Amino acid sequence: MRFISSYRKKFVIFLAVCFTVMSLSYIRTLSVVPAKIVLLEGEEFVCDFKSPFLVNISADRQGVLKLNNGEINTSGNFLSLSSPISLKSQRNGSVNLKIKIFGLLPLKTMRVDVVPNKRIVACGNTIGVKLKVNGVLVIGLSDVETEDGKSLLPARDGGLRPGDLIVEVDNQKLESIDDLVRMVEKSNGKQLKLKYKRGGSLIEASVYPVKAMDDKKYHLGVWVRDSTAGIGTLTFYDPENKRFGALGHGITDIDTGALMPIESGEILESNILAIKKGRQGSPGELKGVFVEDRNKLGIINRNSDFGIYGKLNEDSLSRIPNKTYPIALHNQVKEGPATILANIDGKTVEEYSVEIQKVSKQNINSSKGMIIRITDPRLLDTTGGIVQGMSGSPIIQNDRVVGAVTHVLVNDPTRGYGIFIEWMVQNTMEENQNRLEKVS
Repeated sequence: MRFISSYRKKFVIFLAVCFTVMSLSYIRTLSVVPAKIVLLEGEEFVCDFKSPFLVNISADRQGVLKLNNGEINTSGNFLSLSSPISLKSQRNGSVNLKIKIFGLLPLKTMRVDVVPNKRIVACGNTIGVKLKVNGVLVIGLSDVETEDGKSLLPARDGGLRPGDLIVEVDNQKLESIDDLVRMVEKSNGKQLKLKYKRGGSLIEASVYPVKAMDDKKYHLGVWVRDSTAGIGTLTFYDPENKRFGALGHGITDIDTGALMPIESGEILESNILAIKKGRQGSPGELKGVFVEDRNKLGIINRNSDFGIYGKLNEDSLSRIPNKTYPIALHNQVKEGPATILANIDGKTVEEYSVEIQKVSKQNINSSKGMIIRITDPRLLDTTGGIVQGMSGSPIIQNDRVVGAVTHVLVNDPTRGYGIFIEWMVQNTMEENQNRLEKVS
């Protein structure tokens, strides 16, 4: 009996050790399998996970990737992670690879985005940007002093908050602030039914306008905005379809910080009138005006966290540089010398020397994927480094477009952040796909 008890104890310890080893191996494998990979068309990526597990890898789309130089079966492919696995891109698109240990235990779904291995035109032109909001954006709330001396907050009482986007009043679509003012005034204090967007939700609310003591008109007690404008830099365009990307970061409302939900927009030529030099603690700025008497350069279809995107007009191409470059993926970007293209005098795009100081492996899908430092004496003397309006300036390394300038470090204007170009090109592809889906 003692022998059996000892045997059982050893067997339990053995199972516990096996379970611990398997659990640690699972956790390690989970950490080394990337959630997302970006490949150029025709590029091969070899994954060496050095894991003991046998896995089944299946794909939700066919024809985008080859696995170990073979097609991915609809039922999946059983492979050992102890040996390197080859992913060979066939055509542009996205595919989700579901990885299950022994074909049973889910490990991770790995998304692979294949972007065209194409050449793009690196620009560097300063541009004027105009956006029309899809509705009316609430940027603040205020009280309304009524004729009887009360101080009321009708919008707040109705549940509205800064950052909300009012899209309808009494089932009528809002096109502008004037529409909202007119409908509030017509209410004569009666209930208005508002529809507004907050995050990804559409919310309905009832608000009662009140008559103000000062102007004898009805008010909701909101500060709103329906458009915005500013200066930025055109990063690139695709010579095949004229789709462009600019800024490298989204356009947000200055008061709420919310990404502006656009209905329409356009980019125009701009003239730089003055430069406010950047200093420690005080970011500089390119001060310019739009050239309204010339045709617009293009239309904006999308405002995303990674920049603004749209299509150039055919007649604007003669006003933009036309030198093409291949693109680099984030794993091809190296710390060291590089250049940027910028137009700080409003006339000529010049190339300036910079240094890529850090390449992030965590923020590859962010507008802060790398840190750059301006080293060119000409740019340092004129601007003090990176200034507002230079967002979108393309970054060139080893004769490839690797990214775009996005932000300046306020405490050191000679340094700033950049986005990897692959994410801007990918957003151009997604914007174009969304447009085609809407048309069809």
